[in-house]
This record gives sequence, C-alpha cells and structure tokens, in this order.
Amino acid sequence: MAHAKPQRIRSIGEFHRLRGLPKPEHPLISIVTTDDFIGQPDQIAMNFVFDFYFIALKRGEGVKYKYGQLHYDFEDDGVLFFMSPNQVLELEIAEEEKNEKHSGWMLLIHPDFIWNTSLAKNIKQYAFFDYSVNEALLLSEKEENTLNGIIENIRQEYHSNIDKFSKQIICSHVESLLGYSERFYNRQFITREKANHQILERLENLLTEYFNSDDLAIKGLPSVQYVSKELNLSPSYLGSLLRTVTGQSTQQHIHDKLIEKARGKLSNTNLSVSEIAYELGFEHSQSFSKFFKTKTKMSPLEFRKQINLR
Repeated sequence: MAHAKPQRIRSIGEFHRLRGLPKPEHPLISIVTTDDFIGQPDQIAMNFVFDFYFIALKRGEGVKYKYGQLHYDFEDDGVLFFMSPNQVLELEIAEEEKNEKHSGWMLLIHPDFIWNTSLAKNIKQYAFFDYSVNEALLLSEKEENTLNGIIENIRQEYHSNIDKFSKQIICSHVESLLGYSERFYNRQFITREKANHQILERLENLLTEYFNSDDLAIKGLPSVQYVSKELNLSPSYLGSLLRTVTGQSTQQHIHDKLIEKARGKLSNTNLSVSEIAYELGFEHSQSFSKFFKTKTKMSPLEFRKQINLR
C-alpha cells in the first residue's frame, strides 16, 4: 500500500474539525472519545503529524496504529500510546471494520498550554514520548481504570469555569497520568520476559558480530544510536528496558563487550597493547589502557601478567 504524504494538524481546533467534532472548549487542550466522532474517515490509510502532544487509549479490532516504522504490538487489545509534536502517526483501517465502533479516548495538549510550568520541563524526561517503534503500553483493567479516573478529573476541570488555578490543576493531573504510565511501562518491561529476552539475545548477537568483524578497527566503538537503530528500537526505549531488566545502560553493555574482547586478545594472543588498541578501534594505546584500567582496576599489562601466572 502506498503511503500518503503526512497531513500536518497544526491546532487542536483543526483536529476537531477534521473529525467532525464541535469546537474545543479550550483552544490548547481537549479530551475526546471515539464516541464523539461523527462517522469514520473515508480513507483506509492516513498519516498525521501533530503540532501538539497526543496521548490516546485505543480499544477494539480493525484499526492499526503505526508509530515510527512498525505497527504497535497488542494492536487488537487496549493500548496506550504517546506522541510528541512533529512525530508521524499512521492509521490503517481494515475495510471490513471501516464502519465499526471503537472505544477509547484522546488527550490533546498544545505546548503553549504547559509553557512555563513544571510539566513543560518534566514532560521531555518521559522516554515513552520517543519510543519510535512498536512498543505501546498494554494496560491491565485496574491500570486502565486508574488512568480513566485521571482523565475524568481533567475533563471535569476544563469543563468548569476556567480560572487562574485551572491550568496548574490540569497540569498536575497530566503529570500524575504520566507518572502512573511510567510505572506501568516499568511493569511491562518486567512481565514481558519472552520479548525482553529476545531483545537481549538480538543485542548480544549484534555486538558479537560487530566485534568479530573489521568494523571495530575501521569504525570504532558502536554508538548507542547505532545499536538502537539496528535493533529497530529508539535509544531511550532500549536504555529503559536494559536498565530495568539488567540494571545496566546500553553504553555499559557495549563497554562490557569491548572489555570481554580486550581480555580475550590479552589472554590468547601475543599482540602488543598498541596492536590490540588499534584492533579495538582506539587511535592511541594510552586511551585504551586508561579505559581498560577504569573498567577492570588494572592495566592491560597487569592483566596479561596475572593471566600468565595462572
């Protein structure tokens, strides 16, 4: 299927008009449910780029969401997903499901609404806003009820008469929603053992292949960005998963692999420290020696001497 050029939605009011909704009660924040929509879009596939934050809970079969390059997993169950401004969302509606009803809600927040608040500063710290792949958040019934309660609090506040307290109260509710979402993502990392194991296995295979090739000497140490891209994961998602499951960052995993390779060369070859440093992608042997000592508490020569004494 050909991919249409993304349609940029510049304001919350424009989104309301596109979906046949009444004018939003507030120009910079809105909560809508799928029950509010008038009819279904004519297109089977659509791409959107929003100029605002977009948090949505989706339930029901037939509508598939793509964020980044891959479909969200759990696409036929209840999922929660997050988008920052300027990210692309693709919707695919199955022909047979085009006129079916789907449940869920959407929270739309323009950056201007949270300007000069603690939320404006903190929202960039939530890694799930740049999970540019297929890992949405699958909610338990209890978790969903918790978030639904927060959404209802936000709805009630902005339906009330807006006053000087409304903005801060709404932002506090949004921060609460994001805090719970971070907790639930952490739970998902722990409970999805099979999926996590597969990612760790792919990471191990990727690093092993890289370190056993000439890439290390030619290109140097693989970056976190390179590893993430090869695994089709965003750097923040991979880092969050690894820290939760293994207690180490992506960078630490890369460094551990490098030390493992260095120990092997020091133990099983007669190469000089300078030659080993070059093969491991270091321009200067001093840099390699400093790195090795930082990680192992001994210099390469001290390590080799210890091995030879055994």
